[in-house]
Amino acid sequence: MGIMTVYHGGYTPIQNPEIRIGRNTKDFGNGFYCTIIKEQAQRWAKRYNTKIVSIYDVRMNSNLNVKEFREMSEEWLDFIIACRSGKPHQYDIVIGAMANDQIYNFISDYIDGVITREQFWVLAKFKYPTHQINFCTEEALKCLTYRGYEVVE
Repeated sequence: MGIMTVYHGGYTPIQNPEIRIGRNTKDFGNGFYCTIIKEQAQRWAKRYNTKIVSIYDVRMNSNLNVKEFREMSEEWLDFIIACRSGKPHQYDIVIGAMANDQIYNFISDYIDGVITREQFWVLAKFKYPTHQINFCTEEALKCLTYRGYEVVE
C-alpha cells in the first residue's frame, strides 16, 4: 500500500498524535481517530469554537495487526458493541464506517432490547458515507507523518 492522506478534526493542530484513553464510547476503542474524508473531519472540527483539521500522510507498516471493515456488517456491529462496552481488542489499526450519533442511538436500543437486530439494520442507513481509521497503539501512530493543518470556516 502506498501513502494515503488522512484528516483529524479538532480544536487545535496536533503535530504529535497520542492514544487517548477516555470514556469507552468510541466505535473502535481508545486511540487516535482520523478519516480519509476531509468533509467529515471538517464536521468533527465544527463541534468546537476553534475549528482545525490536521492533515497527515499514512504509510502503513505491514507488521501491524490491521482490522478493516469494508462495509457495515454483523461483525462490524458486534465489534462496535464490544468496544463501546469497554472490551479491549488486539488490533493496532481499525478501519471502517462510523456509527454516527443516530446510529449510536440505534445500537443502544439494540443493546437494551428495545429493537431487534433486524430492526437495527433497517434503521441503520447512512445519509452520507462515513469513514474512520483508529490508530490504537504507539506503533500504529508511527505510520503518521504530520503535514500541517487548515482552519475550518
